[in-house]
Order: sequence, then C-alpha cells, then structure tokens
Amino acid sequence: MPLKIISSSCSCGRVRCEARGEPILSAVCYCLDCQEGGRRIQALPGAPRVLDDDGGAPYLLYRDDRFRCAAGDDLLVDHRLKPNSPTRRVVASCCNSGMFLKFDPGFWVSSYRHRYSGALPPIDMRTNVRRRSSELPLPSDAPGYRSFPPRLFAKLIGARIEMFLGR
Repeated sequence: MPLKIISSSCSCGRVRCEARGEPILSAVCYCLDCQEGGRRIQALPGAPRVLDDDGGAPYLLYRDDRFRCAAGDDLLVDHRLKPNSPTRRVVASCCNSGMFLKFDPGFWVSSYRHRYSGALPPIDMRTNVRRRSSELPLPSDAPGYRSFPPRLFAKLIGARIEMFLGR
C-alpha cells in the first residue's frame, strides 16, 4: 500500500514540501535554540508564525528519505543561530516562511507544523519545558518533559532501524 503524502507550503505558495507516511513524532520543543530560532524567523519582514503562543516550536519529524521539497527548492535559504551550527533553519525566501529545521548529522527533518493545513496528528510530547518562558499554562494535550526524554530517542532509533531495513 502506498504511503500517505501530506504537503506543507510557504505562505505565498511558491515553496511546497511533501512528507510520506506517518511522522516519527509530533512534538513541541521549548529548548532555547528552538525558541530563539523561531523568534528570529518570525522577526523577518512579513514572516508568518513559527512558534505557538507560548513560545514553543511545534514540529512534525520525518525521516530524510520521506521528506522532500517538491517545488521552490531554489527559494530555500538556511538560517543558523551561529555560523558553525550543525542546525539549519530553512526559510522560504519568497515570503520568509519557516519551512523546516535540519540537524545536519541527523537522518530526520523537523518540519514546522504551522506550514501544514488540514488534519494533523496529535502532539506526542512537549520537550524542554523547563526552558519555557511563557506565563500561559502549559497545554495538557501531551506529556511535558523537562529535557529530551528517552522516549524521543527511542522513536528516533526505531525510525533509523526502519530506514536501514528499507521499510
């Protein structure tokens, strides 16, 4: 059976990405880098939101082999918090939409949840909640973890094994 494909797009529609199958994980991260990276993207002229109201960065994580830029690849620009950072926040330069985050040594893409429309999977977890600076109550839709929980690493390892086995 073919895997379900869902699309994300920039706010003007010139950049479109596709993800096949279920995400590895649907998570909201409150680490300092995700919050700062999100704030920087949102500060770009005309940029749509990347962060939730409480400052968390919501992502859908997909294996590299199940995620691709289907249109507008030439419009994607990397943003890094520091010049030598292994993490790239990829923005559609046409309208300054944050599209995804790529940790270069990793085998997954963290795509910004706000770039998708329609029915999305529920949030599986909220990570690094100790770094949250919002006065809003922590949403109770998923477990919140003070840092990166073992469950997150287990999901990533499982996805890597599936990728290695060609599933």
